Amino acid sequence: MANTLTQNRAERRRMMLNEPVGKIVTIIAIPMIISMMVDSLYNIADTYFVSQLGKAATAAVGVNDSMTHFIRACAMGFGIGASSYMSRLLGAKRDEEACRVGNTTLFTSMIVLSALAVLAFIFVDPLVSLLGATPSAKPYAMSYARFILLSVPFTAGEVSLSHMLRSEGSTRYSMLGMVSGCVVNVALDPLFIHTFGLEVAGAAIATSISKAVSFLVLLWPFLRKKTMLELSFRYFTPRWSIYREVARMGIPTFLRASLMSTSTVVINNFAGSFSDSALAAVSVANKCTRLVGSAIMGFGQGFQPVAGYCWGAKRYHRVNRAFWVSTSIGAVMAVVVGGAMGIFAPQLVAVFAAKDAEIIRLGTLMIRTQCITMFAHVWVMIINGLFQALGRALPAAILGLSRQAICLIPAVIALSLLFGVNGLAVSQATADLLSMAIAIPMVVKITREIRRLSETAEVTEDPPPESAPPMEQEADLDA
Repeated sequence: MANTLTQNRAERRRMMLNEPVGKIVTIIAIPMIISMMVDSLYNIADTYFVSQLGKAATAAVGVNDSMTHFIRACAMGFGIGASSYMSRLLGAKRDEEACRVGNTTLFTSMIVLSALAVLAFIFVDPLVSLLGATPSAKPYAMSYARFILLSVPFTAGEVSLSHMLRSEGSTRYSMLGMVSGCVVNVALDPLFIHTFGLEVAGAAIATSISKAVSFLVLLWPFLRKKTMLELSFRYFTPRWSIYREVARMGIPTFLRASLMSTSTVVINNFAGSFSDSALAAVSVANKCTRLVGSAIMGFGQGFQPVAGYCWGAKRYHRVNRAFWVSTSIGAVMAVVVGGAMGIFAPQLVAVFAAKDAEIIRLGTLMIRTQCITMFAHVWVMIINGLFQALGRALPAAILGLSRQAICLIPAVIALSLLFGVNGLAVSQATADLLSMAIAIPMVVKITREIRRLSETAEVTEDPPPESAPPMEQEADLDA
């Protein structure tokens, strides 16, 4: 076991510190992109099959998006907070401490999220009303929510295990876990919804089972000792020093992801005040754009472990190179994917609402305006990933808040009041442009700092085991 772990760690360090940066970013990012897109397909599959039951059922699944995204926001707060820290620890050859961080975060997230799920289950009736369910959609929304809440422990475990793998660059295993769950979900959706006649509840049951499958698949590489990190309860170390460092990156991630839920609630309430068609259009358009958005997020998360590992190893020139290579790749992605999606936007919306002209019109407007501003979304995500990788909590928090709170919620309110439902449709694109304006001076400052460190630091091929990653507030794990 020890020899296998030593070999895995040596090979991973060689790859992260010596292979061409562009190659490593691509190798790590592609499975991450696939993983995040597959994750979005869960709800898209549910929406597709549920849309055949009517507008109210479609709207009910859209309303529950806010709840499911909040659950994932909590899980990602734990997972990404730990991943950022573990990448820097692994780069500095502090492997046992990285194992302690990973295991402590995994078990803690499963306990905390399970407790929150119990509370949500008890108060599910007022919860779906708060999320924006109309009277006609509310029964479907409650039915869907109950079964999704039962799968929360698996969701927490799945996200934490996935980010443990990502922190060491083992994104292929992470991808396999996500893909396996999606395949199960797509296969079970028509069976439970139509064959068994469970309707909206059937979609939620299929999703819950798929989350359990993903969790078990992600456990497999740890059980087979194919990873750098070990999974064992003996590494569970609930110390304040660990939680503090995880929280420094985890809280900005949670705020960004949870505010996506908050902004969705605001949008749903405004859309519902216009009509069920407007609410359904928002739901459909969000699912289509989130498929691309998830690919963007996957690319940013694929870049993050490379930057964090090299920062921990004091290879500052590789951090700078990784950022600009990622920016170039992201620009190409924005043009190609955004262009294709904008062209076929009406056809995408029609898949979910073939007979409703108003849903197609509003959904198309939302998608096309976001495609025009896609590079802004991509670049802000990469910049945010850079700050997360380097352990810079305040800039990461500002950028995390900018797109979903500082910019989006005011844009939704102002544009909806000024231009009605059409203003609501263009609010996300407006927020993307504003968030890029906030990010530009921040990225200028951090890239100058990285270049200065690269020019003045003595670069070594392999840092000594006792070297610590350069963090603003290093956690003392031995305290």
